[in-house]
Amino acid sequence: MEFALPPEIVEIQARARALVDEHLIPHELALSRSHKLPAKTRARLEKLAAAAGLSLLNVPREYGGQERGLLARIAVAAEFGRTTALPTRGPTILGPEVSPILYHLTGELREQVLLPVIRGEKRTAFAQTEPGAGSDPARMTTTAVRGVDHYVVNGGKIFIGFADESDFIQLLAVTDPVKGARGGISAFIVPIDTPGVRIVRQIETMMRDRPFEIAFEDVHVPLANRIGTEGQGFGFGQAWLTEGRLKHAARGIGVIERCLELAATRAAGRSTFGAPLAERQSIQWMLVDMYLHLNQLKLMTYTTAAAHDRGEDVRYDSYMCKYFGDESSFAAADACMQIFGGLGLTTDTPIETFWRDQRSMIITEGATEVLKLTLARDILKRYARES
Repeated sequence: MEFALPPEIVEIQARARALVDEHLIPHELALSRSHKLPAKTRARLEKLAAAAGLSLLNVPREYGGQERGLLARIAVAAEFGRTTALPTRGPTILGPEVSPILYHLTGELREQVLLPVIRGEKRTAFAQTEPGAGSDPARMTTTAVRGVDHYVVNGGKIFIGFADESDFIQLLAVTDPVKGARGGISAFIVPIDTPGVRIVRQIETMMRDRPFEIAFEDVHVPLANRIGTEGQGFGFGQAWLTEGRLKHAARGIGVIERCLELAATRAAGRSTFGAPLAERQSIQWMLVDMYLHLNQLKLMTYTTAAAHDRGEDVRYDSYMCKYFGDESSFAAADACMQIFGGLGLTTDTPIETFWRDQRSMIITEGATEVLKLTLARDILKRYARES
């Protein structure tokens, strides 16, 4: 079977590549020094993205967006993965990032949260990870105990991006410890200025991320601020993370392609011991591996995103895409660094940023080992036959 992107997606992908090549890559070394874009730079890039027809890709038409499927968004994300100009995580330049969870809001919350977020007037942070429940979110201990007209939340979350700039927190908390992940975790909207919500610290990392730790101490959350019915929260979070894992894979596509461009150019132009690096078999094999992984990753990622758009359950396929995408893109950055030698260790190229960022991707939103464990269970269930 031959898989080809639909013409309309090829066209939007081409616009994304042009934006990256003309306005991001030429400035990436300066922009990648910080985990946040300067305000003026962000505003300028957002205008360019809007002019290129790349804004609000995931927002439904009824709210003024393009209502593009995941395949289109993944194709665009792959192009942005080719540059280190933008922060690795956090807001893009493609308009407000609207979590799918927010579309479950109704009534006053829809007016107070969803619509202002779409308009870019408000921002939200997603709080699921805890110090003792990272790759295993079902073990979270933050609780929301129901009262007459409110819940009382106690606990803590960690690695919460851009909490300092957010107006609301999308919080997952345990409402039924017995049920746990099977109907015992609920989702809430919590204004950041609610009494008892406290930003504990900002965390320094080896990447360009500066996430936060947040404490919740006897936080009163109105019943009306629950998203959906009680117990739906874990499902909401996992559905969003499925898309997030495919975005990991899309970023991997961009990283591998850029590293292939950099490494091939370096190999062709750099001579040692009287011959170009490109004539060394060891270098050729590195380039071949990058190219092989690039094509494998494209096929599995695009076919999975297309299946998602058809309404199919792609949870396990998303595990595969993230696992392979993160590991192979880090390997590509590592090989690119090796081909560049000492220059690859400097900040004169984007390679060291790719290397650090992709190493972090192997851990976040599902560590490789956890994804492989879950995939193994599914494989055994589907393929093992009684002897």
